[in-house]
Amino acid sequence: MNTLTSLPISLTSLLQDAQDAAAGSAATAYDSVWTGGDIPTQQMSGLEQVMLSDEKIFVVLAVVLIIWIGIVVLLVRNDARLKAVERSVEERISVFDDGL
Repeated sequence: MNTLTSLPISLTSLLQDAQDAAAGSAATAYDSVWTGGDIPTQQMSGLEQVMLSDEKIFVVLAVVLIIWIGIVVLLVRNDARLKAVERSVEERISVFDDGL
């Protein structure tokens, strides 16, 4: 049984139009790429060679190391800021207590 015959007419015509469009010129736009024609390429840079090498574990480790370094730097900066806020609050409290 054909699936197109069991659908409503408007949906059937819509599907037929989509199939016709897919079979038309839209499908042939990339023919030159898929036929194996000469595609211009350039030499890979050092970073690209590392990223595309078979030893992907080193790339993963480098990314994880960068993330951990970022987290540590963030924590150290926040700790220093928090200490400065704590000192200023303690000074304000001590000034307020001395005034009584």
